[in-house]
Amino acid sequence: MLPILDSRWSLFAKVAELGSLTQAANALNSPSSVISRQIAQLETQCGGKLFRRTGRGVVLTEFGEVIYLRIRPLITETDQLADDILATSSVPIGEVHVGLLPSAVPIMAGKLFRATMAKFPRIRLHLVEGSSAQLEEWLSTGRLDIALLLRERPVEDLDEPILRSITLDLIGPVDDPLIASGQIAFAALEGLPLILPAEPHVLRRRLDLLARERGIRLTVALEADTIQLQRELSATGIGYAIVASLPEPAGCSSGLAAARIVQPELIRHIVLGTTQHRPHTLATRSIDGLIKSLFADV
Repeated sequence: MLPILDSRWSLFAKVAELGSLTQAANALNSPSSVISRQIAQLETQCGGKLFRRTGRGVVLTEFGEVIYLRIRPLITETDQLADDILATSSVPIGEVHVGLLPSAVPIMAGKLFRATMAKFPRIRLHLVEGSSAQLEEWLSTGRLDIALLLRERPVEDLDEPILRSITLDLIGPVDDPLIASGQIAFAALEGLPLILPAEPHVLRRRLDLLARERGIRLTVALEADTIQLQRELSATGIGYAIVASLPEPAGCSSGLAAARIVQPELIRHIVLGTTQHRPHTLATRSIDGLIKSLFADV
């Protein structure tokens, strides 16, 4: 018979794994003061210090290490039991935290919400928008269950499910003659005023490396870290942005035109990442499958 586990031990394990009260509070969507108070209650209950503070956060004491090694298997077993109980009923239920890329929000957010309501009414979606780097960080801390991520690596180097492989386009005002043909060679980007994300953004690194390999110089007229900003600035005519060729929602006109970058063609992949810091429940598996099916229909 599985013992009933005090929920404060889950907080203790999260702090131990992240090495920070603040990061644990963010992952659990709880104030740091609450986490600190509950850890203090556990220490009083146990009669010993579980953590000691360092310049970068907290680490387990020797006593805390012993407790953690005993508690971690119980937490895993408790989480699995809860999932098994829900799975037995075959009804997905619970909250699922999903991270969306800004470029995917217009074409995916509404569809995902409506499809979830229709197919899984007992699942409560919590949607978050962020850059690929932000979403990956939130996955690593357990703040998100599932997230769309960008990968610039070749397909053979990827181990996450690929939702879509997309090309990169040069975008500018719809009446700009430079992109009227619908294609532009990478070498022709030399000297153009570009609107790019600031370093160390993965796309910026990729473009800089490619330019060095081909002996050309890219001119960065302005740095902007979000796709929305890049599109808005490009529409004013002050420079050209390089973005993924995702379709715009029906009825939406941005006043922008796009030319596919070729020689070489630049391809990136949208993958589906899952956290290792939350149990993968029936609810998260259901939303995982729903996202894959929605992308297949885009």
